[in-house]
Amino acid sequence: MLRFICDRMLGKLARWLRIAGYDTLYIGDLPVEKEYEDDMLASNYEDRILLTKDKELYRKAKAAKKDVLLIKSNSIGEQLKEVESIGVIFRPVMDRCSVCNEFLRKPSDEEKFEVFRKEGINNDISKEYELWYCEKCKKLYWKGSHWDNMIKFLSRHSIKF
Repeated sequence: MLRFICDRMLGKLARWLRIAGYDTLYIGDLPVEKEYEDDMLASNYEDRILLTKDKELYRKAKAAKKDVLLIKSNSIGEQLKEVESIGVIFRPVMDRCSVCNEFLRKPSDEEKFEVFRKEGINNDISKEYELWYCEKCKKLYWKGSHWDNMIKFLSRHSIKF
């Protein structure tokens, strides 16, 4: 499966790729000093495809024969179309945390109720929806109305899923 690393200008795209199940790092989440980011990104970090809006960084990575895609659009819908052109399939799944990229798993009852209590979420959610949990972020996910809105967004932008 394709794996990505996104530059600072593509945080929203990184989240969408994670939602689609792709292992996607976002440079803003990594413990890298800002002055060294471009070198790290152009180095083909962990054999990932670099997604960037920075033309100079794109040229640098290309010259080093690294896998890189220059994202031209500012619109997330158009950005999704651009990565679709290199084989990305948007199959929205609950595999990865959209915030930190960790794998999700089924929560224990204690974890569910701790998050419900802390976030003020109604317990009935667990009766209506299947839940997933990020151990690192301590976040719960479920396919609610936000999920339906994402599917509509993909359809509106003619993105295959």
